[in-house]
Amino acid sequence: MKALLRIVGLAAVAGLAAACEPFDLDDGGGGTAGGSFTRGFVYVKSDRNVYAVDDTWDVSVTLPLQLTTQGGAYEPTLSRSGRLVAFVYKAGATVELRTVPTTGQGTPSTVFSITTPGCTGCSNLRLPAFSPDSNTLVFTVYKGNSSTLARVNVDGSGAQFLNTGGYSYVGAASFFANGQSVLATTGTIRDQFNTLIQVPLSGAAPNVLSYSLGNEALYVTNRAVVSPDGTKVAFDGRISSGGSRIFVAPIGQTLGPVTMVTDYVGESVEDRFPSWRGNTEVGFLSNSGGADQIYRISAAAQGSTGTLVVPSAMEPFYGGF
Repeated sequence: MKALLRIVGLAAVAGLAAACEPFDLDDGGGGTAGGSFTRGFVYVKSDRNVYAVDDTWDVSVTLPLQLTTQGGAYEPTLSRSGRLVAFVYKAGATVELRTVPTTGQGTPSTVFSITTPGCTGCSNLRLPAFSPDSNTLVFTVYKGNSSTLARVNVDGSGAQFLNTGGYSYVGAASFFANGQSVLATTGTIRDQFNTLIQVPLSGAAPNVLSYSLGNEALYVTNRAVVSPDGTKVAFDGRISSGGSRIFVAPIGQTLGPVTMVTDYVGESVEDRFPSWRGNTEVGFLSNSGGADQIYRISAAAQGSTGTLVVPSAMEPFYGGF
């Protein structure tokens, strides 16, 4: 990381510094994104590097595009533009939020770290999410015995904790369509998130959207993601049998009726890491058949199994619209 630059708040947004906690920041940035890739899945493989495949990819013809080589990558996400990937990098005591362009030729850049001054006690970072304009990242920060949300610009500037209303455990975030707030999961038990809240980026208090995930999902296992048009949410939910499934529900001022989109007969299956492919289809990771692979399914499905898209993959995210 380059020399640290003291950031005292977002000067462009009046009153935000008073509501959010500032950091000392790296003045380095996310690099220059580019290339022909604009839409598809990003994911990691067993070597813990980031890979990308676009919608025209054919497993029998070409290899996936490899974006990193150092390993240590977790939970990548893709910008709406399709030009930039963000991911968590872990190596020993190092935990960083990094970005890399989808050209396959760029060098990863660090935009945030658990050692950033102002993040005292931070121990882990998870599940970054891009804003619709691709300029901002919101991510989960584990700090002591709690977790919360923070934001940072993709050039490494303007990092601040968000106002999550005093909840002790806050999980993954996903931007609403206007880019002014995020959907986040929270709960009273660490990593068992059964409440959905709307968190403004302005520093205003969050709004509870639902204290329940319907009749079948006990809690969100990884993330809840808002559709690009902001009308629906998809999440991976733990069910009473011990597996997890993909659920979809309409969302507005509150959460609408929840539908279990994936289901299986006689299998203990983990369906995880949902992301939207447009507004009518969801991509997700499943170990159905014994191996982690990426599938897609209609958001209107009920108790179906999906279609295989990418074999031998982990922690996928679909982006670029």
